[in-house]
Amino acid sequence: MDNKIVITVATTFELLAPGGEPAPIAAELRYDPDDPYAITIRFHTGHGEVEWMFGRELLADGLLSPTGVGDIAVRPSPEDPEQALVELNAPAGSAVLAVPSDDIAEFLDLSYDLVSPGEEELWIDFEAELAKLAIQY
Repeated sequence: MDNKIVITVATTFELLAPGGEPAPIAAELRYDPDDPYAITIRFHTGHGEVEWMFGRELLADGLLSPTGVGDIAVRPSPEDPEQALVELNAPAGSAVLAVPSDDIAEFLDLSYDLVSPGEEELWIDFEAELAKLAIQY
């Protein structure tokens, strides 16, 4: 579907470093129904912006229990029940970030108001996706 509503919510993550103080990182959570299964987190670092895209369901499940394997994992914080931890792994390194669980839950609720869980496939324009593939080949 060609829906122009995109949800963007600002929040602050804390970069957790062993033995150091948490460093705040401004970020935006983004949900676009044109890609209904995914969310994007854009981190505003001192060296520019970094984007990570992953499944909306992974983010939601991680608020309740540890989930994710590989590049991205999300889990409740064992030290603070009001925080969620997001672990990002890339060839250049890894990071563990804390974020208020309420911020994530409110963002997810807004995304569910736009596209209900289980109805994501109704929002995919398969003709347009096939046309993109045809252009690439």
